[in-house]
Amino acid sequence: MTKLYDLAAPLGRLLLSQIFIIAGFNKITGYAATQGYMEAMGVPGFLLPLVILTELGGGLLLLLGWKTRLVAFLLAGFSLLTGLLFHYIPSLSATGMEAQGQMINFMKNISIAGGMLMIVSMGAGAFALDTRKR
Repeated sequence: MTKLYDLAAPLGRLLLSQIFIIAGFNKITGYAATQGYMEAMGVPGFLLPLVILTELGGGLLLLLGWKTRLVAFLLAGFSLLTGLLFHYIPSLSATGMEAQGQMINFMKNISIAGGMLMIVSMGAGAFALDTRKR
């Protein structure tokens, strides 16, 4: 059973980190469009480099398991904040399928935050820079 637990932690970090890594990379390749979208949602576009750093940097750190509890805590807060700003608030003025889609995305962000808080509680697990032998 220990081997299963040892594999679950890095696999969980991989699955949770990939959404941030991919999103951060996509924001770099679609910088102007992302900046415009942020501004249309009432978020200053000058924050985009910080968003990219949070997503790409945080995702990579989570994957590697370095400063895992801190990174997971920050990504949990980021997920909650972006869920509110980009999905929950827009869902209030949306109708029909658009409102349903926004709520699904909001719940996705809430679920990701929950996974991150589990990492805050449990730590990086096996195969992480945090847990390597010194």
